[in-house]
Amino acid sequence: MSDNFLWVEKWRPKKVEDCILPEDTKKTFLDFIEKGEIPNLLLSGPPGIGKTTIAKALCEQLGADYYVINGSDEGRFLDTVRNQAKNFASTVSLQGNGRHKVIIIDEADNTGSDVQLLLRANIEAFYNNCRFIFTCNYKNKIIEPLHSRCAVIDFTIKGKQRTQLAGNFFKRLQHILNQEKIEYDEKVVAELVSKHFPDFRRVLNEIQRYSTGGKIDSGILASFSDISVNDLIKYLKDKNFTEVRKWVTSNLDNDSSVILRRVYDSLYNTLVPASIPAAVLIIAKYQYQIAFVADQEINLLAALTELMCEVEFK
Repeated sequence: MSDNFLWVEKWRPKKVEDCILPEDTKKTFLDFIEKGEIPNLLLSGPPGIGKTTIAKALCEQLGADYYVINGSDEGRFLDTVRNQAKNFASTVSLQGNGRHKVIIIDEADNTGSDVQLLLRANIEAFYNNCRFIFTCNYKNKIIEPLHSRCAVIDFTIKGKQRTQLAGNFFKRLQHILNQEKIEYDEKVVAELVSKHFPDFRRVLNEIQRYSTGGKIDSGILASFSDISVNDLIKYLKDKNFTEVRKWVTSNLDNDSSVILRRVYDSLYNTLVPASIPAAVLIIAKYQYQIAFVADQEINLLAALTELMCEVEFK
């Protein structure tokens, strides 16, 4: 499939200036460009926010040869690091500009500690010739030896930044839809951005999928709606473990942290007041565990089972 077919690739910013990021974060990357040097980097933050995009833009603007490896397939990942990446890192840049080569390790938090130790060894072995940029959703899943060898940049968006960046992304979407000659309802597009901020990638992918009909209207909200936990709450109240498990299985495509947040949002309407503090502690515990558990389905089901057993519903 051509990159030009996928909007997330076709409209991926090629310059750091064009990336939608908080100003202080963007300035950090602009400083790298001004100095003409890329340090080893660890970029952490929620999915779809632009970590890989800015890593590629940084390399493009500096004219650095770069190679991207996806850490989500650990079997192939090991072979790639040992073979192609090693060969890439050990040779002189074809650009002939004296720049270091760059290896971008995408979704590095999906790799195990043994693989990350191998990467640490490669950072040291090829320091004179190559730099590494790691992207991750959960930086606490990255071993300390990699933290200490990288400049850590957190892409978490705080406070007033959310409104500004959501507005910037809304304007970017308008530009894309105008260029693609897709008719759209501004209120619908704004609602999509608001619901799924800061996962810009998800919004853009879904808008492209829905735009095949030539128009973005309120119909997309039905196919791209928030996770509804109404049925789940009923099953929890009835202590119906079988139906709770079925609900979890049918919602595996959704982020566990989002599901637990929806359950948290429903607490005041569904629990007796005395049970709310215990529910908050349970949800907080399993939200924390999401960052490093081996199986997200089991962790989510465990959280819901503990809620079912320990709290009292109205």
